[in-house]
Amino acid sequence: MKALYAQQNSPGEEMTFVFQERENLPPSRDHDVKVQVRACALSWVDTKLLAEIKLKKELVPVGREISGVVLEVGSKVTFFQPDDEVVGILPLDSEESGVCEVILVHEHYLAHKPQKLCWAEAAGTLRDGLRAYTALHYLAPVSPGTSVLVLDGASPFGTIAIQLAQHRGAKVISTAHSLEDKQYLERLRPAGARVIDVSHGKIDVAESCLEETGGLGVDTVLDAGVRLYSAEDEPASRCQLLPHKHDIITLLGVGGRWITTERNLQLDPPDSHSLFLKGATVSFLNEEVWNLSNVQQGKYLYILWWPQLDEPIPLYEAKVSMEIVQKNQARKRQVIQF
Repeated sequence: MKALYAQQNSPGEEMTFVFQERENLPPSRDHDVKVQVRACALSWVDTKLLAEIKLKKELVPVGREISGVVLEVGSKVTFFQPDDEVVGILPLDSEESGVCEVILVHEHYLAHKPQKLCWAEAAGTLRDGLRAYTALHYLAPVSPGTSVLVLDGASPFGTIAIQLAQHRGAKVISTAHSLEDKQYLERLRPAGARVIDVSHGKIDVAESCLEETGGLGVDTVLDAGVRLYSAEDEPASRCQLLPHKHDIITLLGVGGRWITTERNLQLDPPDSHSLFLKGATVSFLNEEVWNLSNVQQGKYLYILWWPQLDEPIPLYEAKVSMEIVQKNQARKRQVIQF
């Protein structure tokens, strides 16, 4: 039985992915559930975060969002029975790789799989559903009549964020990074999101959002990264597609909330002053807090929306697919199907 792991020999070195042969599973504990994995989504391995929380290993298990069938349960497991269909996110410190036919998972990391979703959809939705729900329920609760800007709406995360915001009655504006992305967003159901095509770099996002909201500004902004410096100091591709932090502050309405995925965001005194005058706030979106906080574990696994998935990938292509994911070259969620 093979399992996929990431290997990084020295800092700054490109990560490689290797299959390791596993002969036996570790001894089962009272609250463990043995799961036959049917699908596993591939996500970027955040080596910096692992190092910061002292979890850096020579071999890092790859694949944490899984769906599958329960084979056996421990003596104290109360939520599951054999043959149950389940989904789950493995914790950061898990020794198990989700890209493996059979794994052991603590019952608190699992939930029952909705019957209407196939294996690949269930696994591929978990992480992005968690991020969207964290952003639009906990960090910036969205209500009917509010406006939400979702940057890079055609990404797997953006797609689910748009659906969640519309489900709650918000007016949604989204940016598209290509003509293909724009067409995809316009085909989304329910329809209604206003799409701004920024692929040519000629559209002013702040101006478009202010025009769309009658000059009042947007209530909630969900970014996909921002430019922190002038155009001369940023790579050309990043400069073209991402808005500057000043643009986001400009388009925020009074009492607005900016939810950012930019972990190194730097706000200068004029930026803070502008936010102060608007009574606006900045929140940082880190979906891993759900795994790092014992209080939150188990609360999130009922969040399942229609994902932006690629075609399911067979196991023998997992290594190559993970290399693409780690280089941030995959536009759709990659899911391994057994």
